[in-house]
Amino acid sequence: MGLAVVRDLRVVRAEPGPEDIAEFETDVLAGFVLARASAGLADATIRGDVGHLGQVRTWFGRPLWEMEPADADAYFGRVLRETAKGTRLARAQALKTYFLFLELRHKVEIHNLTGRMVECPIDELNRPRGGAEAMLRIPPTDAEVEVLFAGWREELATCRKFAPTARNYAAARLMVEVGLRVNEACRLDLHDIKWDLGRFGKLHVRHGKGARGSGPREWIVPLINNARRTLA
Repeated sequence: MGLAVVRDLRVVRAEPGPEDIAEFETDVLAGFVLARASAGLADATIRGDVGHLGQVRTWFGRPLWEMEPADADAYFGRVLRETAKGTRLARAQALKTYFLFLELRHKVEIHNLTGRMVECPIDELNRPRGGAEAMLRIPPTDAEVEVLFAGWREELATCRKFAPTARNYAAARLMVEVGLRVNEACRLDLHDIKWDLGRFGKLHVRHGKGARGSGPREWIVPLINNARRTLA
């Protein structure tokens, strides 16, 4: 028997043009936004990540999946050399997350379309480092907190718009007295105050922070540490 020519049974694809690449890149970014939204991330967080990716894309001038470690070296080592550490860390994290999305969702498709294998350009050698001191948060002392609110109380008597100033004062005091988060305090309403529940009264937090993407959770907090007086 002689040797026969083996033909590729796969469909022969035409070489993609710039319009095809641009359209595919837009679809991929839209899928990334939808995936992050389905994970429960806040809109502001998603907008921040997309903004970081846009900055890198503008500098690179080509689809991000073409970036290699040498490109990341040049970008973080020269372009962002003097930028604030937090910005560099956030941009690197956004880029890593985007490449993880590409590898999980579009690795084969990108290879079929462009012949490139997706690989994150951020590695252990060029990953921006954050200082440990940047993560250290020292809470103010009780005396410092009291000085803050004492001055705030004096401002209530002379402020131009009493209602918003008093609202902000009460929200800040609740965060100190019962440990509310900013978003939890902002979403409170008058009917959330349960004056007759328990010894001190209680506060119904309808939009409490969830855990692991579970969404908002409701919880009840007693009006301790003079919180009842603050609300009254």
